[in-house]
Amino acid sequence: MNRTTLNYLDSSLSAQERANDLLQRMSIEEKMGQIVGYMPDKGSIEKLEKNYPQGAGEVVMLFAGELENKESVVEKVTRIQDKMMELSEHRIPAIFHLETLAGALLPEATSFPPGIGQASTWNPGLQKELATIIRKQARAVGVSHAFAPVLDIARDPRFGRFGETYGEDPALAAAMGTAYVSGLQNDGDLKEGMLACAKHFVGYHMTQGGIHAAATPVPPRMLREVYAKPFQAAMTLANMKSIMNTYSSIDGEPVGGSRRYLTEFLREEMGFDGMVVSDYTSIAELHTRHMVSETRTDAGELSLKAGMDVELPSKDCYNEELMQRVREGKVSMEILDQAVRRVLIAKFELGLFENPYPMSSDAVERIYTDPNNKETSLEAARQSIVLLKNDGLLPLKRNAQKKIAVIGHHAASTRSLFGGYSYTSLFDAMHNVGNTMAGVDFEKISNLSASEFGAAKNHYTYPGSIVQVESAKTEELVRKHYPTCHHLLEQITLECPSAEVTYAYGYAYAGNDTSMHDEALAAAAEADVVILTLGGKHGWGMFCTTGEGIDTTNIGLPECQESFIGKLAALKKPTVAVHFDGRPISSDMADQHIDAMIEAWNPGQYGAKAVTDILFGDYNPAGRLPVSVAYNAGQIPLFYNHDHGSSYHVGTMNEYTSYLDCPREPRYYFGHGLSYTSFGYSNMTVSKEAYEPAEQVIVTIDVTNTGEVFGEEVVQLYIRDNYASVVRPVQELAGFVRVPLQPNETRTVQFLMDPSQFAFLDTHMAWKIEAGEFEVMIGASSHDIRAKGSFRISSDLFIDGRTRGFYAEASIQS
Repeated sequence: MNRTTLNYLDSSLSAQERANDLLQRMSIEEKMGQIVGYMPDKGSIEKLEKNYPQGAGEVVMLFAGELENKESVVEKVTRIQDKMMELSEHRIPAIFHLETLAGALLPEATSFPPGIGQASTWNPGLQKELATIIRKQARAVGVSHAFAPVLDIARDPRFGRFGETYGEDPALAAAMGTAYVSGLQNDGDLKEGMLACAKHFVGYHMTQGGIHAAATPVPPRMLREVYAKPFQAAMTLANMKSIMNTYSSIDGEPVGGSRRYLTEFLREEMGFDGMVVSDYTSIAELHTRHMVSETRTDAGELSLKAGMDVELPSKDCYNEELMQRVREGKVSMEILDQAVRRVLIAKFELGLFENPYPMSSDAVERIYTDPNNKETSLEAARQSIVLLKNDGLLPLKRNAQKKIAVIGHHAASTRSLFGGYSYTSLFDAMHNVGNTMAGVDFEKISNLSASEFGAAKNHYTYPGSIVQVESAKTEELVRKHYPTCHHLLEQITLECPSAEVTYAYGYAYAGNDTSMHDEALAAAAEADVVILTLGGKHGWGMFCTTGEGIDTTNIGLPECQESFIGKLAALKKPTVAVHFDGRPISSDMADQHIDAMIEAWNPGQYGAKAVTDILFGDYNPAGRLPVSVAYNAGQIPLFYNHDHGSSYHVGTMNEYTSYLDCPREPRYYFGHGLSYTSFGYSNMTVSKEAYEPAEQVIVTIDVTNTGEVFGEEVVQLYIRDNYASVVRPVQELAGFVRVPLQPNETRTVQFLMDPSQFAFLDTHMAWKIEAGEFEVMIGASSHDIRAKGSFRISSDLFIDGRTRGFYAEASIQS
């Protein structure tokens, strides 16, 4: 039969039909090849044929960290894809996957803030535009599987990966994550889209002790109502195509090997029909760490039966011995076919059989040089920045400051603008020693020679810390790959040509070394205004203070920074602090002594421009915190939407209304953020007093810019179920919208809510809209409520939780 008449090559047929046709033609060897990943290392093409005789389902793209430019990426992807198709009997192309949290991890790709910064924009429309750029750039060079968004709910800043998330609220994470998935997946047209892979299913960030990969003690109702909500929203509203498991166990079951979670919960209860891929080495950890499988092959069998479709990053547990068990009937061929079918469907949906290679050089160049890339990255950086405190010092006037002292490690570090899972993180991992990224041996990937790696092991640590001093090579590579990216000191100098800008290092990003304090204090004493840069380092490795596998019990500033602020206070100089990190600033000294504070997170390659735009009033900040900020780790977990009778609303008959040594309330509340103007709220209306459970609730309010400059207000809608049959949160975010307003301008905001948004799991674990009274609250944060109203749901209704409402539809009416 001529190959062109084979059904699986007929692009007019559905992906399901093509997959079924191809599957029944494949040998067991070719099938096993499709459910494993391949991680290229040095000289990898020569090893591929021996270790992967039938090719592989996916290819890991971490090798991009060693490549010079996008052209070299195109060349290597093409070369590997050629070999993959040559090895496969039916010329099945591989899926190339890539981390895309803060932009594609590729040379010349556009960088953005990480998840916590993206969430701080409170702007799903911008989030979709950002994801669209990532998708175009990645797909142009042959990448079709994006490892993002991170839909974990983060309520513990001790956990090192806090900065990858959209924060603590499931509605905000659902809205931002759904927009991101829509942008990556091209609104469902995957021929020019990517598979969005949400991670880490499920509850990963709520571990014992805030420790990466530890057990997750989350009860079933909270797991579904809070931690699974963003995943369900992205599936229901954006048809998300891929899921990655958590490393953790829940109630004694490691999720990577649990049929309860990967099949019964994810597929049968939540309705997911896409592809599940393992977080790196998580299948092997069923044997090596969780101790529920006696051998690696047993771990592979357990995971495959649980519903894990692809083992990543490379073949280990889905091995030849497992293949033999299938051949002998000890493992059902139907189980293997199920996983292979899902992989093949994804490849047909992506159009890889028709277009397995990168785009033409002209197309790649056009996509990478699109001016909208820079504009969107800069706008995302600006919108992500939160003005936490301002005693009237900001915005600074350029002509008023003749002498500006800029102090701190971060000010003269371009790397500090970038966070974890940014492209710069690869430079760190490949040129320093002490990797913390699970499942990856960067020494095997890096082009460093053995002697160079050996030299790198002669490291030093910052005094008073186990954090290693980073290699100077990291900053060199950041400057090389981002030649137009200024660090903050350079940008301030450019912005203030008539001022004398002096710099002093002052302190590091870790430890307790105060030896350079005096030099920095001397510079501050001569200045009209002091700009402090504070924070840690967000990335991979033992030269970072936050990131994957980098957890802590101290959520505050390092001692070298906290003590400096106290010394600086004696000079009584006007002081602005700019904080760079993957977790929010929490500092008693900063609260007490600093006049203005900016939470910049890690704003990306145009971050210095974004910060200076805010410092000097060229941009009015409107970022809002997607998390509650604790005073110290003793308050954790601390989140605004806690249950009635809990946390800082515990309400017991007790004369103590705080801890003995600390408030119960947050240092900064969820949704908080200041502006250079002011806003008034008026004329709130709820369209009816009572609704049937299938009717739409309509809430409107007028918002006015009562100040003297243009600004954006993030209008936040909260609801409270006053009395219910199970304990409900004291308040829940129901909707939000950024409203641009000229001075004295008033606009009307409308929120449309489906009552299924208020549904919860009753005592029988059924999704229920329950009759009762609800309070509606609108304001500028979860704490700063400006208007209230109420309505009643007239009767009960049981619903399908998969299709419930997740967040309100918001619009600006006039």
